[in-house]
Amino acid sequence: MDVSAILLIHCPDQPGLVAAISNFIADNGGNILDLDQHVDDERGVFFMRVEWDLAGFRIPLPQIAERFGDAIGTPFHMQWQLHFSNERPRMAIFVSRLPHCLTDLLARWQSGEWQVEIPLIISNHDTLRPVAEQFGIEFRVFPIDATNKAEQEERELALLHEFAIDLVVLARYMQVLSPRLINAFDARIINIHHSFLPAFPGSRPYHSAHARGVKIIGATSHYVTEELDSGPIIAQDVTPITHRDPVDALVRKGRDLERTVLARAIWFHIQRKVLSYDNRTVVFD
Repeated sequence: MDVSAILLIHCPDQPGLVAAISNFIADNGGNILDLDQHVDDERGVFFMRVEWDLAGFRIPLPQIAERFGDAIGTPFHMQWQLHFSNERPRMAIFVSRLPHCLTDLLARWQSGEWQVEIPLIISNHDTLRPVAEQFGIEFRVFPIDATNKAEQEERELALLHEFAIDLVVLARYMQVLSPRLINAFDARIINIHHSFLPAFPGSRPYHSAHARGVKIIGATSHYVTEELDSGPIIAQDVTPITHRDPVDALVRKGRDLERTVLARAIWFHIQRKVLSYDNRTVVFD
């Protein structure tokens, strides 16, 4: 398999950035496969995603990060990430009782649509154990209540480290994560929720939306931060609703959106197409 390198960059906007990065790649025998950039004029910040073919690249893979940092990253005051296309992120899925997002993610993984590994599913209930067993994935249950939350999350965190997890996905996991767990996976925990928040909070948002006669429903996928459901948004979508739709139609349409929007956000993340900055994202789609 041909291997490519991917750089995600943000830094103060300044002349010569594109030329410096492109010349670094070309001067070392690399061939650029994809380059996308954006400048936030209000903040004066430059963003870039660049991918290049490593066939014939003269810098050995283990040395690319250091050489790029010395030549380009440090002089231009960059924040940057280097990834390689043959990396397979290790993803853990957190679930509660609802199966629709979990089964969709596992089907995409099993079919080979995503180049990831899913070695672990964590839940606060035993309900979805048969789904994990069907796919041959380790399933661990950590019942959580007000008296044991901190202790159980420490166990979950230890398990995530034991399994060398790179990315955590909350597939309708009905628990609020602690700051300790969130900070351990900064910009590496993806959540999905209906887009009614804060207008329709609680456990029955579709019932509340139906009672108000909404004309659209939606879903939002975002990185998790300490402020509940307010992290950087990766993907969103909506679908129309009419007066003819009963509550069960809203639930069905809403869950369809949750599946697709969560999957879209994960795809952007594992393709290294998302840069998180100042509680917003730049998504190079």
